[in-house]
Amino acid sequence: MVTDTTYPASNLTGRILNHANQHHYAVGAYNCYNNDGVVAVIRAAERKRSPAIIQLFPWTMHFQGSQFIRYVVNAAHAASIPIAVHLDHCIKPDDVDLALTLPFDSIMVDASALDDDANVRYCKAVVDRARAGNITIEAEMGRIEGGEDGLPTVDMGAIMTHPKSVEAFVPRTGVHFLAPSFGNIHGGYLAGGAENAWDLERLAAIGHLVSTTTPLALHGTYPVSDELFQKAIACGVRKINLNRTVRDDYSESVASNARSLELTQLKSQAVEVYARSIERMMDVLGSSQRY
Repeated sequence: MVTDTTYPASNLTGRILNHANQHHYAVGAYNCYNNDGVVAVIRAAERKRSPAIIQLFPWTMHFQGSQFIRYVVNAAHAASIPIAVHLDHCIKPDDVDLALTLPFDSIMVDASALDDDANVRYCKAVVDRARAGNITIEAEMGRIEGGEDGLPTVDMGAIMTHPKSVEAFVPRTGVHFLAPSFGNIHGGYLAGGAENAWDLERLAAIGHLVSTTTPLALHGTYPVSDELFQKAIACGVRKINLNRTVRDDYSESVASNARSLELTQLKSQAVEVYARSIERMMDVLGSSQRY
């Protein structure tokens, strides 16, 4: 790989999120597990003229292999709308090493289980290495509780992101996007839901300090109301991770029709259901008709 002298301005994820920052909307980062999800995101993005991010877990690198990653990137980059490919929650150093050899546009490095100084050192080292591949880096500051598909549950409890600490963390690490912890939870909320769990004042304070130069990423989005998503966007969130919010109707379509439809019909119908769920969220996030 050759270093791009315009890095990070030439990076696709960066261009997508910086455009969202300039125009005050958010872009969905849609977790995909197979080619159905990839096709659905591309179809929805092109129909809605919406930028998008296809998001994969490290599980995909191992289960489906590097050639599948290259297929996803090629398909995304061939679309008529900007679509980036992002690796979510890359926790193991060996997975980071592998990811940096693949054509991802961006990687989320999750060192949130480390103490603050170790997190800074680790993230900075990855940012320095990623430059050669024109890959941008998202990091988590604090620790977001819970687990989800492809993400192990680290039973250490949440640590809220302190707004003032963000001002030092970003320049010390050089990370390009930041995932704050403000009461958001991976894998589902307790009674009262996200409305009671989220500290929007904390999120707004973080956004006020860094979001003009460092777009914020929102993790822990199921279930979350449309109105709460829009409040987060008003606080500076520009990347919103979406998994079951857009995948549940697809899963139900497959489960309900698996015995009655041929595989080609089953996939065609399910992908269309998936795409419509994504299109609805593009409208909610304000990313429709941006290109």
